[in-house]
Amino acid sequence: MGRRKFIAGSGAGALGLTAGCIGGAAGGDETVTMLLTPDTPSDVRPQYEPVTEMLRGEIDGLDLEVEVPQDYSAVRPALDSGQAEIGMDDVTLISAPDLMDLFGTAVSGGAAFYFSMMLTKPDSSIDERTDLEGKRVAFADRLSTSGSIFAVYALKQAGLDVGDAPDGDPVDFDGVWSNHADAVQKVINDDADACCTWTGNGMAYLPEDQELPQEVREEDSFIGNRGNADATLRPFWWSFPIPKQPIYARKDWESDMKGKIEQQLLDSDEELIREYMPDDYNESDLPFTTLSDTTMDNYQPVIKRLNDLGIELG
Repeated sequence: MGRRKFIAGSGAGALGLTAGCIGGAAGGDETVTMLLTPDTPSDVRPQYEPVTEMLRGEIDGLDLEVEVPQDYSAVRPALDSGQAEIGMDDVTLISAPDLMDLFGTAVSGGAAFYFSMMLTKPDSSIDERTDLEGKRVAFADRLSTSGSIFAVYALKQAGLDVGDAPDGDPVDFDGVWSNHADAVQKVINDDADACCTWTGNGMAYLPEDQELPQEVREEDSFIGNRGNADATLRPFWWSFPIPKQPIYARKDWESDMKGKIEQQLLDSDEELIREYMPDDYNESDLPFTTLSDTTMDNYQPVIKRLNDLGIELG
Protein backbone atom coordinates (compact mmCIF):
# COMPACT_ATOMS: atom_id res chain seq x y z
CA MET A 1 0.00 0.00 0.00
CA GLY A 2 1.32 3.44 -0.89
CA ARG A 3 1.87 6.05 1.76
CA ARG A 4 -0.93 8.56 2.21
CA LYS A 5 0.36 11.70 3.82
CA PHE A 6 -1.75 13.76 6.18
CA ILE A 7 -0.98 17.41 5.53
CA ALA A 8 -1.14 19.30 8.80
CA GLY A 9 -2.24 22.58 7.22
CA SER A 10 -2.29 25.93 9.01
CA GLY A 11 -2.54 25.90 12.77
CA ALA A 12 -2.75 29.66 13.28
CA GLY A 13 -6.39 29.96 12.34
CA ALA A 14 -7.31 26.84 14.25
CA LEU A 15 -6.01 28.26 17.51
CA GLY A 16 -6.99 31.84 16.93
CA LEU A 17 -3.41 32.91 17.64
CA THR A 18 -0.76 34.73 15.69
CA ALA A 19 2.76 33.34 15.84
CA GLY A 20 4.98 35.34 18.16
CA CYS A 21 2.22 37.15 20.07
CA ILE A 22 1.83 34.89 23.09
CA GLY A 23 4.67 36.09 25.29
CA GLY A 24 5.15 39.04 27.54
CA ALA A 25 2.82 38.47 30.46
CA ALA A 26 2.42 41.26 32.97
CA GLY A 27 4.65 41.31 36.01
CA GLY A 28 7.48 39.40 34.39
CA ASP A 29 5.66 36.04 34.40
CA GLU A 30 6.44 33.67 31.55
CA THR A 31 3.51 32.83 29.29
CA VAL A 32 3.28 29.16 28.34
CA THR A 33 0.59 27.82 26.01
CA MET A 34 -0.65 24.26 26.53
CA LEU A 35 -2.70 22.52 23.85
CA LEU A 36 -5.32 20.11 25.17
CA THR A 37 -6.31 17.02 23.21
CA PRO A 38 -8.70 18.10 20.44
CA ASP A 39 -12.31 17.13 20.99
CA THR A 40 -15.19 19.30 22.18
CA PRO A 41 -13.65 22.48 23.70
CA SER A 42 -16.58 23.17 26.05
CA ASP A 43 -16.08 19.70 27.54
CA VAL A 44 -12.29 19.44 27.58
CA ARG A 45 -11.41 22.68 29.37
CA PRO A 46 -13.44 21.96 32.53
CA GLN A 47 -12.06 18.42 32.67
CA TYR A 48 -8.48 19.70 32.77
CA GLU A 49 -9.18 22.57 35.18
CA PRO A 50 -7.69 20.83 38.26
CA VAL A 51 -4.52 20.10 36.28
CA THR A 52 -4.09 23.57 34.85
CA GLU A 53 -4.96 25.28 38.14
CA MET A 54 -2.49 23.01 39.94
CA LEU A 55 0.29 24.13 37.59
CA ARG A 56 -0.65 27.79 38.02
CA GLY A 57 -0.84 27.45 41.79
CA GLU A 58 2.34 25.45 42.35
CA ILE A 59 4.76 27.11 39.92
CA ASP A 60 5.82 30.69 40.61
CA GLY A 61 6.04 32.94 37.57
CA LEU A 62 3.92 30.75 35.30
CA ASP A 63 1.22 32.40 33.19
CA LEU A 64 -0.47 29.34 31.66
CA GLU A 65 -2.73 29.72 28.64
CA VAL A 66 -4.85 26.75 27.57
CA GLU A 67 -6.01 26.24 23.99
CA VAL A 68 -8.10 23.50 22.35
CA PRO A 69 -7.20 22.99 18.66
CA GLN A 70 -10.09 22.39 16.29
CA ASP A 71 -8.56 19.06 15.29
CA TYR A 72 -5.39 16.99 15.61
CA SER A 73 -3.87 18.34 12.40
CA ALA A 74 -3.68 21.82 13.98
CA VAL A 75 -1.40 20.77 16.86
CA ARG A 76 1.91 20.28 15.03
CA PRO A 77 1.79 23.62 13.13
CA ALA A 78 1.07 25.46 16.38
CA LEU A 79 4.11 23.90 18.01
CA ASP A 80 6.33 24.34 14.94
CA SER A 81 5.45 28.02 14.68
CA GLY A 82 6.06 28.73 18.36
CA GLN A 83 2.39 29.42 19.13
CA ALA A 84 2.43 26.73 21.80
CA GLU A 85 4.96 25.00 24.02
CA ILE A 86 3.18 21.90 25.35
CA GLY A 87 0.95 19.26 23.73
CA MET A 88 -0.63 16.02 24.85
CA ASP A 89 -1.61 13.80 21.94
CA ASP A 90 0.31 10.76 20.76
CA VAL A 91 -0.16 11.28 17.01
CA THR A 92 1.65 14.64 17.04
CA LEU A 93 4.41 13.20 19.22
CA ILE A 94 4.83 10.27 16.84
CA SER A 95 4.93 12.60 13.83
CA ALA A 96 8.05 14.36 15.15
CA PRO A 97 9.60 12.54 18.13
CA ASP A 98 12.99 14.17 17.51
CA LEU A 99 11.40 17.61 17.85
CA MET A 100 9.68 16.90 21.17
CA ASP A 101 10.75 16.26 24.76
CA LEU A 102 8.46 13.59 26.23
CA PHE A 103 7.54 14.32 29.85
CA GLY A 104 5.60 11.07 30.36
CA THR A 105 2.15 9.49 30.07
CA ALA A 106 -0.89 10.78 31.94
CA VAL A 107 -2.23 8.64 34.78
CA SER A 108 -5.76 8.85 36.19
CA GLY A 109 -7.79 6.44 38.26
CA GLY A 110 -4.54 4.65 39.07
CA ALA A 111 -4.07 3.58 35.44
CA ALA A 112 -2.04 4.83 32.49
CA PHE A 113 -4.21 3.02 29.93
CA TYR A 114 -7.54 3.29 28.17
CA PHE A 115 -9.30 1.29 25.45
CA SER A 116 -10.76 1.85 22.03
CA MET A 117 -14.32 0.54 21.83
CA MET A 118 -17.15 0.07 19.34
CA LEU A 119 -20.74 0.72 20.37
CA THR A 120 -24.18 0.11 18.89
CA LYS A 121 -27.83 0.26 19.99
CA PRO A 122 -28.83 -2.48 22.50
CA ASP A 123 -31.32 -3.98 20.04
CA SER A 124 -28.98 -3.82 17.04
CA SER A 125 -28.15 -6.93 15.03
CA ILE A 126 -24.45 -5.96 15.13
CA ASP A 127 -22.52 -8.41 17.31
CA GLU A 128 -19.04 -8.34 15.77
CA ARG A 129 -16.88 -6.23 13.48
CA THR A 130 -17.81 -8.10 10.29
CA ASP A 131 -21.46 -7.17 10.89
CA LEU A 132 -20.50 -3.58 9.97
CA GLU A 133 -20.32 -4.47 6.29
CA GLY A 134 -22.76 -2.22 4.46
CA LYS A 135 -23.43 -0.21 7.63
CA ARG A 136 -22.81 3.45 8.52
CA VAL A 137 -20.03 3.81 11.10
CA ALA A 138 -19.27 7.01 13.03
CA PHE A 139 -15.66 7.76 14.03
CA ALA A 140 -13.97 10.53 16.00
CA ASP A 141 -11.33 12.82 14.44
CA ARG A 142 -9.52 11.11 11.54
CA LEU A 143 -6.26 11.18 13.53
CA SER A 144 -7.76 10.10 16.85
CA THR A 145 -5.87 7.06 18.10
CA SER A 146 -8.86 5.30 19.68
CA GLY A 147 -11.71 6.80 17.71
CA SER A 148 -10.23 6.27 14.27
CA ILE A 149 -6.77 4.73 13.82
CA PHE A 150 -7.18 1.72 16.13
CA ALA A 151 -10.77 1.25 14.98
CA VAL A 152 -10.06 1.34 11.24
CA TYR A 153 -7.14 -1.04 11.71
CA ALA A 154 -9.39 -3.42 13.70
CA LEU A 155 -11.97 -3.42 10.90
CA LYS A 156 -9.24 -4.14 8.37
CA GLN A 157 -7.95 -7.01 10.52
CA ALA A 158 -11.50 -8.40 10.62
CA GLY A 159 -11.46 -8.65 6.82
CA LEU A 160 -13.37 -5.53 5.82
CA ASP A 161 -12.07 -3.41 2.96
CA VAL A 162 -11.28 -0.06 4.60
CA GLY A 163 -10.23 1.56 1.33
CA ASP A 164 -8.38 4.80 1.98
CA ALA A 165 -9.73 5.27 5.51
CA PRO A 166 -9.14 7.13 7.73
CA ASP A 167 -8.07 9.92 5.33
CA GLY A 168 -10.37 8.71 2.56
CA ASP A 169 -13.45 6.62 1.98
CA PRO A 170 -13.80 2.97 3.06
CA VAL A 171 -15.26 0.40 0.67
CA ASP A 172 -17.20 -2.15 2.73
CA PHE A 173 -18.95 0.37 4.98
CA ASP A 174 -19.92 4.04 5.06
CA GLY A 175 -17.69 6.04 7.40
CA VAL A 176 -18.25 9.48 8.88
CA TRP A 177 -15.68 11.34 11.03
CA SER A 178 -16.24 14.09 13.60
CA ASN A 179 -15.30 13.83 17.31
CA HIS A 180 -15.87 11.33 20.13
CA ALA A 181 -19.00 12.90 21.55
CA ASP A 182 -20.57 13.43 18.14
CA ALA A 183 -19.79 9.88 17.03
CA VAL A 184 -21.75 8.46 19.96
CA GLN A 185 -24.59 10.91 19.41
CA LYS A 186 -24.93 9.78 15.82
CA VAL A 187 -25.73 6.25 17.02
CA ILE A 188 -28.20 7.53 19.60
CA ASN A 189 -29.92 9.64 16.91
CA ASP A 190 -29.96 6.71 14.42
CA ASP A 191 -27.63 8.61 12.09
CA ALA A 192 -25.13 5.75 12.31
CA ASP A 193 -25.38 2.03 13.04
CA ALA A 194 -22.26 1.93 15.23
CA CYS A 195 -19.53 4.21 16.50
CA CYS A 196 -15.88 4.04 17.49
CA THR A 197 -14.67 5.98 20.52
CA TRP A 198 -12.57 5.69 23.67
CA THR A 199 -13.55 4.49 27.12
CA GLY A 200 -13.20 7.97 28.61
CA ASN A 201 -16.20 8.92 26.50
CA GLY A 202 -18.05 5.69 25.73
CA MET A 203 -18.00 3.97 29.12
CA ALA A 204 -20.72 6.33 30.43
CA TYR A 205 -23.17 4.89 27.88
CA LEU A 206 -22.88 1.37 29.27
CA PRO A 207 -25.29 0.10 31.94
CA GLU A 208 -23.88 0.10 35.46
CA ASP A 209 -23.97 -3.71 35.50
CA GLN A 210 -22.40 -4.10 32.04
CA GLU A 211 -20.05 -7.10 32.02
CA LEU A 212 -16.57 -6.08 30.95
CA PRO A 213 -13.63 -8.11 29.61
CA GLN A 214 -11.14 -8.93 32.36
CA GLU A 215 -8.42 -6.79 30.77
CA VAL A 216 -10.75 -3.79 30.71
CA ARG A 217 -11.72 -4.31 34.37
CA GLU A 218 -8.07 -4.48 35.40
CA GLU A 219 -6.49 -1.79 33.21
CA ASP A 220 -9.08 0.87 32.35
CA SER A 221 -9.50 3.90 34.59
CA PHE A 222 -13.01 4.83 33.43
CA ILE A 223 -15.09 1.80 34.45
CA GLY A 224 -16.68 3.84 37.23
CA ASN A 225 -18.36 5.99 34.56
CA ARG A 226 -20.82 3.23 33.59
CA GLY A 227 -24.40 4.44 33.78
CA ASN A 228 -23.52 8.15 33.90
CA ALA A 229 -25.13 9.01 30.55
CA ASP A 230 -28.86 9.25 29.84
CA ALA A 231 -28.70 6.86 26.87
CA THR A 232 -27.56 3.23 26.91
CA LEU A 233 -25.45 1.57 24.21
CA ARG A 234 -23.94 -1.90 23.83
CA PRO A 235 -20.23 -2.61 23.26
CA PHE A 236 -19.25 -5.28 20.73
CA TRP A 237 -15.48 -4.76 20.39
CA TRP A 238 -12.63 -3.67 22.65
CA SER A 239 -8.97 -3.03 21.87
CA PHE A 240 -6.08 -4.05 24.09
CA PRO A 241 -4.83 -1.38 26.55
CA ILE A 242 -3.60 1.79 24.86
CA PRO A 243 -1.23 4.17 26.68
CA LYS A 244 -3.01 7.36 27.66
CA GLN A 245 -2.06 10.66 26.15
CA PRO A 246 1.56 11.70 26.51
CA ILE A 247 2.48 15.16 27.70
CA TYR A 248 5.40 16.66 25.83
CA ALA A 249 7.07 19.97 25.01
CA ARG A 250 8.74 21.18 21.86
CA LYS A 251 12.48 20.59 22.08
CA ASP A 252 13.47 24.06 20.86
CA TRP A 253 11.65 25.73 23.75
CA GLU A 254 14.59 26.83 25.88
CA SER A 255 13.40 27.92 29.30
CA ASP A 256 13.81 26.92 32.91
CA MET A 257 10.00 26.82 33.01
CA LYS A 258 10.02 23.66 30.89
CA GLY A 259 11.81 21.68 33.60
CA LYS A 260 9.64 23.17 36.33
CA ILE A 261 6.44 22.10 34.58
CA GLU A 262 7.76 18.61 33.86
CA GLN A 263 8.82 18.11 37.48
CA GLN A 264 5.52 19.43 38.83
CA LEU A 265 3.57 17.00 36.64
CA LEU A 266 5.76 14.13 37.83
CA ASP A 267 5.43 15.20 41.48
CA SER A 268 1.65 15.59 41.29
CA ASP A 269 -0.64 13.06 42.95
CA GLU A 270 -4.34 12.57 43.58
CA GLU A 271 -4.27 14.41 46.89
CA LEU A 272 -2.68 17.50 45.38
CA ILE A 273 -5.00 17.51 42.35
CA ARG A 274 -8.04 17.35 44.65
CA GLU A 275 -6.95 20.62 46.25
CA TYR A 276 -7.55 22.33 42.90
CA MET A 277 -10.91 20.75 42.03
CA PRO A 278 -13.89 23.14 41.80
CA ASP A 279 -16.71 22.32 44.21
CA ASP A 280 -18.96 21.10 41.38
CA TYR A 281 -16.24 19.05 39.65
CA ASN A 282 -17.19 15.55 38.42
CA GLU A 283 -14.23 13.50 39.61
CA SER A 284 -14.99 10.71 37.13
CA ASP A 285 -13.99 13.15 34.35
CA LEU A 286 -10.50 13.72 35.75
CA PRO A 287 -7.96 12.97 32.97
CA PHE A 288 -4.80 13.31 35.07
CA THR A 289 -3.42 12.81 38.55
CA THR A 290 0.27 12.30 37.77
CA LEU A 291 2.72 11.25 35.05
CA SER A 292 4.07 7.78 34.38
CA ASP A 293 7.69 7.78 33.22
CA THR A 294 7.42 6.41 29.66
CA THR A 295 9.37 6.43 26.39
CA MET A 296 8.50 6.28 22.69
CA ASP A 297 8.56 2.48 22.96
CA ASN A 298 5.20 2.64 24.74
CA TYR A 299 3.63 4.13 21.60
CA GLN A 300 4.86 1.49 19.15
CA PRO A 301 1.33 -0.04 18.79
CA VAL A 302 0.11 3.32 17.48
CA ILE A 303 3.06 3.59 15.10
CA LYS A 304 2.39 0.05 13.82
CA ARG A 305 -1.21 0.92 12.94
CA LEU A 306 -0.29 4.18 11.25
CA ASN A 307 2.24 2.29 9.14
CA ASP A 308 -0.19 -0.51 8.29
CA LEU A 309 -2.83 1.99 7.14
CA GLY A 310 -0.25 3.80 5.02
CA ILE A 311 -0.49 7.06 6.92
CA GLU A 312 2.53 9.33 6.88
CA LEU A 313 2.16 12.23 9.27
CA GLY A 314 3.23 15.49 7.67
